[in-house]
Amino acid sequence: MADHPEPRGGPQDADAPAGPNDASADAGDTSADAVTHAVLAASRLLVAVSARSLAAVEEHAGERVTLPQYRLLAVLAAHGDAKLVEVADRLGVNPSTAMRMLDRLIAAGLASRQSNPDNRRVTMLRLTPAGRELVEEVTAARHREIAAIVGRLTPAQRTALVRALTAFTEAGGERTVRGEDTEPYPLGWSDTHAGHGPRARHGP
Repeated sequence: MADHPEPRGGPQDADAPAGPNDASADAGDTSADAVTHAVLAASRLLVAVSARSLAAVEEHAGERVTLPQYRLLAVLAAHGDAKLVEVADRLGVNPSTAMRMLDRLIAAGLASRQSNPDNRRVTMLRLTPAGRELVEEVTAARHREIAAIVGRLTPAQRTALVRALTAFTEAGGERTVRGEDTEPYPLGWSDTHAGHGPRARHGP
């Protein structure tokens, strides 16, 4: 039922040993190319962690929930009830794509359509209790696995990592807020970001 084919465990090479072209091959290389390779390697690991976190709790849906579908649930969890066009815009997809994902999530009991009490002609999308529970459990599972990885670093490595990631995030134009674990686009699952990337095109 996937909207886009995706491997269950994330990218295949996420946990592969470092090769000669990996940034880890020369930790002293600070060239832009070496840093880029290091960031890409870390991003593969983070996406794999996210995929594993979702796979570990997806039985609550009674069927597989794909990463794009989970992103839709996470957007509703972060922003509350919304119209279809708003959800599609935040995800950077067309409304028709968002509608297909939503139909599957409604069938799984994770989301619902409700009439707007202020305008009965407007339909609002919202999480069901089961959908909110899924988002919370995936977020908690992801947090636990990343915390376990961080726990294997020395204090000096943690300090350096916080500084490097903060600098990288700020250089990319994003704000850093401590404790923001409910980001609707977790771990690079979206190529667009509300207010930053190309916006989805909607019909008239």
